[in-house]
Amino acid sequence: MFADLAGLLRRFSELGAVRAFCKPLAENDNSKQQIYLGGNFDVVQMFPFEMVKSTSKGKDSTYKAKLNFLWVSTDKTEQAIGAQLILYPQYPEVRLSGFLRRCKHAPNDLLKPVPKAQRRFNNGPDGRILFFGITRDGETLAYLAPAESNLAQEFRRRQADNALLKESVFFNLPLLGRDSKIILLEKLAEIRNGGWQPSVSLKKGGILVPHKASNGGGYTLEALLGIIRNSRSEPDFMGWEIKAYSRDRITLITPEPDGGMYGEEGVKVFVRKYGKPSGIDTLYFTGTHRADCRNEKTGLTLVVRGFNASLKIIEDVEGGVELLDDKGHCEAAWSFAHLLVKWNKKHAQAAYVPYKSQKVAAASTYRYFSPALLGEGTDFSRYLAALCAGLVIFDPGSKVMNASTNKSTVKARSQFRMSVRHLPQLYREFSPTEF
Repeated sequence: MFADLAGLLRRFSELGAVRAFCKPLAENDNSKQQIYLGGNFDVVQMFPFEMVKSTSKGKDSTYKAKLNFLWVSTDKTEQAIGAQLILYPQYPEVRLSGFLRRCKHAPNDLLKPVPKAQRRFNNGPDGRILFFGITRDGETLAYLAPAESNLAQEFRRRQADNALLKESVFFNLPLLGRDSKIILLEKLAEIRNGGWQPSVSLKKGGILVPHKASNGGGYTLEALLGIIRNSRSEPDFMGWEIKAYSRDRITLITPEPDGGMYGEEGVKVFVRKYGKPSGIDTLYFTGTHRADCRNEKTGLTLVVRGFNASLKIIEDVEGGVELLDDKGHCEAAWSFAHLLVKWNKKHAQAAYVPYKSQKVAAASTYRYFSPALLGEGTDFSRYLAALCAGLVIFDPGSKVMNASTNKSTVKARSQFRMSVRHLPQLYREFSPTEF
């Protein structure tokens, strides 16, 4: 048992946590009724997962996202192999389940259902505190403090003193003793004050290497923040997603279709059908596609099927984003389950940092400027609503090279993009912040 919050957060850090938060549990948070994590999908961004499965049962339809979930003690960890998030899109609501399966050392007794005759808090908060740590490698660490423990009492004192920032149903915990936003802004100020920076990326082992391609603005900023290129997790600084930008339009996610003709037969077949000649023996599939607007260049119409934009809820868990031809045939599709995973790669907190570039002796250099645009609290419904409103667009750049030969090669580039001025639509809080 941990004596205080500092000891628990130190243990989380030793295990690789980059972010920590906690939830005071209610009497009906237990292994039978599951643990309630909030009344919208923004909490999904706080937990890493790699796969989502949909179950269509009318009003009981759900998405299930498996977690790499470990219970933590002072000297060991134990994996709960059945742990998963269950998303109920019709409410919406998110719950945690399966967190005790095959666990011998987990807090089983503290998570048993309370018989109705023994309930003392009318299913309200009962003093238990469930702590989470999120690691760079996609693990969810967990520790449950009993109501009467020193750790739970310390949390309640800090809560009463308004010393902890609340996000949805959670309270954020400073892993390094200070708020991660302050640390990020200080680091960005150092980079800004450093002036022009050569184009680099960061390899494993902390080795800086020159980055020769023209897209080095983002890689260089990540490298200066200590973010390793091609690491298992997405670009991340203490739980913050980092994006550098120099133009108005920003790429949000780049998911390949998992349905329609594209999903079944691949990008090459799709581009051969819908691409246009460009350059020497090359076919390009390009063009701005907005929801419910036919693209005259490609003849395809982007639709969002199964989402109620007015209520901002998913009404069909088997729905998705689709490209339809004039006969209504689905030529490419991104299922909601597939997009949920991709959107989950965007952190609940994001920093968009402006930069300029210039050439020095044929090599690119970059300079970063204040203010950064900080967004906090995103969720999948906000993304779908912005897509339906035409604020998020599908702006592809896929191509087939040497198209007329039997040695043709292909480059897939399916990207959903957005203007910088529309970014506030994706977040609960969004503001320019000087550093």
